[in-house]
Amino acid sequence: MRTTAEFQGSVLNLRGVQVHSMEGSSMEQELDLFQKHVTERFLELSSVESGELLSLSWVRKLLDSLLSCQEEFRVILHNHRAQVSNHPPLDRMVGEFFERSVKALDVCNAIRDGVEQIRQWQKLLEIVICALDQKRSIGEGQFRRAKKALVDLAIGMLDDKESNSSGSIAHRNRSFGRNNNGSRDHHHSNNQHNSFGHFRSLSWSVSRNWSAARQLQAIGNNLSPPKANDIVATNGLALPIYTMSCILVFVMWALVAAIPCQDRGLGLHFSVPRQFLWAAPVVALHERIVEESKKRERKNTCGLLKEIHQIEKCARVINELADSLQFPLSEKKGEEVRQSVQDVSRVCEALKDGLDPMERQVREVFHRIVRSRTEGLDTHGRG
Repeated sequence: MRTTAEFQGSVLNLRGVQVHSMEGSSMEQELDLFQKHVTERFLELSSVESGELLSLSWVRKLLDSLLSCQEEFRVILHNHRAQVSNHPPLDRMVGEFFERSVKALDVCNAIRDGVEQIRQWQKLLEIVICALDQKRSIGEGQFRRAKKALVDLAIGMLDDKESNSSGSIAHRNRSFGRNNNGSRDHHHSNNQHNSFGHFRSLSWSVSRNWSAARQLQAIGNNLSPPKANDIVATNGLALPIYTMSCILVFVMWALVAAIPCQDRGLGLHFSVPRQFLWAAPVVALHERIVEESKKRERKNTCGLLKEIHQIEKCARVINELADSLQFPLSEKKGEEVRQSVQDVSRVCEALKDGLDPMERQVREVFHRIVRSRTEGLDTHGRG
């Protein structure tokens, strides 16, 4: 058995620990490799330029990193399942991790709802592009159609901003894990008068009083680094459990920061001891995202996703342009319209390319959590 003193040189790695068997040596390498891979993934994520932070492409890389960490962590638990099963304090630590991960399922559902909401905004932007198509002459009628779509867009985005702060929103009924067609039909009939009400009725999957901020607090509740005697008692396995818990909390928080969802409070206290190699890039990313949320133009946004900011900017430019136009359009104004429509087209292309793959990744995170939880229960049952 390793002594507590042998671990006190570093909370993170086991390189300084005297190894008394080949099994211990291979396990040590396995755990060190996990820490190394987590660090590399988040160093790459933290090296992103400020303009690309919280873009769809960056969020997809973040989810890729989480999925890779999930799989590597699953393999570690599987390789040491005999030790995990009914061996305190390890069984308690693993159980606590699974409880945290199950609480992340609601966040996955809420993020999926947010993705669906962005899709509806994308459809309204496509109406604007179609109305102001440069292949035919643009008159007042086309601009009226574009303006109507922009008004609907503004209403939809304002509605989400209000739900971010109040949480008073219609009951949500769709989940990765269930399909409530009856509820969907009921909501459909009640919301025919409002396109956004109808869209929302098809997507919301968490209860009307659900709060992303409270859920994040619940996921991160009582998360503290393992003590030296716990590291000794678990032969080092307490370290990857703590690491994976922190990564899960951070990724869920970053998703809530980026994507529209109910009661998006970002005030989660996130503190990790600097002894962990991956702590520096994760804490740096947390600080950068918090700073982004404090910028004047982002303070009241319904999501910090780069593409949401671009939607808001494009809508504002076209609205201001529409208010200053006289028909027929002068050559200069026509060029301004063309440029604005191109900007909207670029945003739509980014959404087309990024939303579906991102939703598939969130779905995969959801199902991996469910599978890992089931495997964990099975292991404990056999033990």
